[in-house]
Amino acid sequence: MSHNLNFSGNGARPLVILGAGGHAKVLIEAVRLQNWSVKGVVSPDRKPGEDFFGYAILGGDEKIRDFPPDQIMLVNGLGSTGILGRRKSIFEKFKEIGYSFAQIVHPSAIISSDVQLGEGIQIMAGVVIQPGTRIGINSIINTRVAVDHDCIIGDHVHLAPGATLSGGVEVGDCVHVGTGASIIQSISIGKNSLVGAGALVIRSVPEYQLVTGVPAKLSK
Repeated sequence: MSHNLNFSGNGARPLVILGAGGHAKVLIEAVRLQNWSVKGVVSPDRKPGEDFFGYAILGGDEKIRDFPPDQIMLVNGLGSTGILGRRKSIFEKFKEIGYSFAQIVHPSAIISSDVQLGEGIQIMAGVVIQPGTRIGINSIINTRVAVDHDCIIGDHVHLAPGATLSGGVEVGDCVHVGTGASIIQSISIGKNSLVGAGALVIRSVPEYQLVTGVPAKLSK
């Protein structure tokens, strides 16, 4: 994992945003505050030349190849539970052909100096991340999430707005933690599991499970 406390875009390669939905808008706002240069947005669902939140639609994903990998960085603008697998696939597709993904961190986030952040991490407004935490590649730490000390968060994870992780929580790859969910200390969430919105997790969750409720229980 890499870590960089200077998240300003000044002097960095310009960005291309992948996707033109709601999450992409949130990322663009953070990008502007970091002073990144942006080439434009790619989306198969929009017409080339159309304006999206102040930037031009360049075309579909194939337009990325118009820019050599050493001249731009990418931002994965896909979000939400239903397409976590697609987020992972997009990330891996472009990594395989040499592209890099920028770390996007909103200036209002509070991040301890020893936190380790993976490539392509996205940390939104009002987030707090405490010492000893490690977060993997291509993960979203969304608006006002609180991550306490010594948490280990895997690759391609989405912590939705307002989620809270107490100290020592481990979250496996490709997990979605829903809006407002809380996970108490020293709990493990197995890979590819889903924690429902508002859930209170007081027991560890196996892989490939859905848990909901207060306290959270496995859904059948």
